[in-house]
Amino acid sequence: MRIVAGEWRGRTLKSPSWPGLRPTSDRLRETLFNILGPAIRGARVLDGYAGTGAIGIEALSRGAAWVCFVDNDRRATALVEANLTALGADRRYAIIRADVTNISDACGGAAFDFAVFDPPYAPEAAAAALDAAGQLAGGDLIVVIEHATRHAPPPRHGDFALARTVTAGDSALSFYERG
Repeated sequence: MRIVAGEWRGRTLKSPSWPGLRPTSDRLRETLFNILGPAIRGARVLDGYAGTGAIGIEALSRGAAWVCFVDNDRRATALVEANLTALGADRRYAIIRADVTNISDACGGAAFDFAVFDPPYAPEAAAAALDAAGQLAGGDLIVVIEHATRHAPPPRHGDFALARTVTAGDSALSFYERG
């Protein structure tokens, strides 16, 4: 895995040494950040189900003001820390070991511009991620959920409406807005 663009462009990230973690591909991350474009600069970003931290690290590389990495696996939070340390990242981030269902407690009520969730691929994963996102502050919050193309995301869930879905192979990114 490599960082696609920004300050750390081309730098590689450590990958997990255990089974069951499916890092977001370089191609899908590039698609995500091409869509978000310059809005990521100065933004506050949540990387839910952080895994390797690739999403949040890409956001920092592209100028995000602050990123909160959340994962409930101690190995994943250690991997995120190792990747950030290897890059010499300044402290524009927090790494929190917690279940994303308790995200408002984990992130201390912080307001976010973007929340990106990469849950394990399952039929109800998008709905669960949107439930978690509903706890977050930020009226203009954009929620992005990575999911398997075979698991169609709900058109509406709680306060969120599906605005767009893009696919790349067997993975998809669904973008939600409050409203």
